[in-house]
Amino acid sequence: MSGTDRLRFGTVGAGFWSGYQLAGWCELGDEAHCVAIADLDLGKAKALAHRFGVPSVYTDAAAMLRNEKLDFVDVVTDVGSHHALVRMVAEHRVDVICQKPMARSFEEAFEMVEFCRIAHTKFFVNENWRWQKPIRALKRSLGSGAIGFPIRARLDMLSGFPVFRNQPSLRLLDQFIVTDLGSHLLDVARFLFGEPDSLYCVTRRVHPDIRGEDVATITLRYTDGMVVLVELAYAGNVLERECFPQTLIFVEGERGSAEIGRDYELRITNSSGVAVTRHPPTEYAWADPDYKIVQSSIVDCQRDLVTGLRGGDAESSAADNLKTMTLVYAAYESALENKVVSV
Repeated sequence: MSGTDRLRFGTVGAGFWSGYQLAGWCELGDEAHCVAIADLDLGKAKALAHRFGVPSVYTDAAAMLRNEKLDFVDVVTDVGSHHALVRMVAEHRVDVICQKPMARSFEEAFEMVEFCRIAHTKFFVNENWRWQKPIRALKRSLGSGAIGFPIRARLDMLSGFPVFRNQPSLRLLDQFIVTDLGSHLLDVARFLFGEPDSLYCVTRRVHPDIRGEDVATITLRYTDGMVVLVELAYAGNVLERECFPQTLIFVEGERGSAEIGRDYELRITNSSGVAVTRHPPTEYAWADPDYKIVQSSIVDCQRDLVTGLRGGDAESSAADNLKTMTLVYAAYESALENKVVSV
C-alpha cells in the first residue's frame, strides 16, 4: 500500500452511530473507503450498505476478516463486544479502530492494548470529543499563555436531552454516564491539562428505569495544585436553556480566565480586556442537528486517525486512551468506596 492508496476498511456494527461514522469517512474522499459491513442483523447491514454503496455484507465479523482484504476495521458496536472483536482483528494482523468507551473494565482495556502490541497491529480509539472546534480553540488559547498558568477549571455536560430515546440500549448499562459521557470529558480534561494524580467521584441515579448512574461529579487533583471539576448529568431535568451536546468549560488562570459558553463562544478575559470568538462546527448535511457539534468532530478525528494508520502520530492511540480508561474506572472505584483514588 502506497501513501496515496485509499485505505480499505470494514465496519463492524450497523446501529445508531455507524451511519454517522461512515458519513464521516466519506468526507475524507480518497483517504479511505468501506468495502464491507458486518452485523448480526443482516437487514441492518444490508440497509447501511445500500445507503453508502458498500459492496459486501456479513453477519459474522470473522468471515469478513477471512474474505476481505482490509487495511483496518472500524468497530462501531456496544462496549460489551469490544474486547473480543479487537482481539479477533488483531489475530488477523489488521489494524483496528474502536468506539469509546474502549472496554468494560480497565483490565479488559489493558488486554486489548497488549493484544495489538504483540500482534504488531495499530490500535486507535475513535475519541472525537476533543476535536470539537471550541475545545481546540481553547487549547490553543491556553497554550498561548493568554490567561497565564491554569489553576482551576470546570467542565460541564449537564442536559435534559432525552438521550435514551435515540439510544435505548443505554438504559441497560450497569455503568452509564461515567463510561458513556465521562470517557469523553475526562479525555478532554487530559487533553487540556495533562494527567491528574488523584480523583474523587460521587454518582447517583435519577431515572428510575435505568440500571446505571445518570449523574456524576468528579474532582481531579494535580501535583501542581490545580483542581478540575467534571460535572455530568442526563437527569432529564428541565433547564432554562438546553445546550446539548455542548460542553461548557470555565478555566481560571493566574492572569485571566477562559470560557467556552453556549453557541460555541470562546471568551478570553485578561488585563487587555475581553476577546470573544465563535467556533461553530462545520455543517454537514448528514449530521443530526441535535448532535452536530459532536458529529462534525468525527471528521477531524478520523482525519487524524488516517495519519496514524499511515504510520504517523495520531492523538487517540489506544495506549493514550488507556490513561482515560484509568480515570473512568478509578471514578467508579471512588464512588463505590467513597474515597480519593490515586491515579
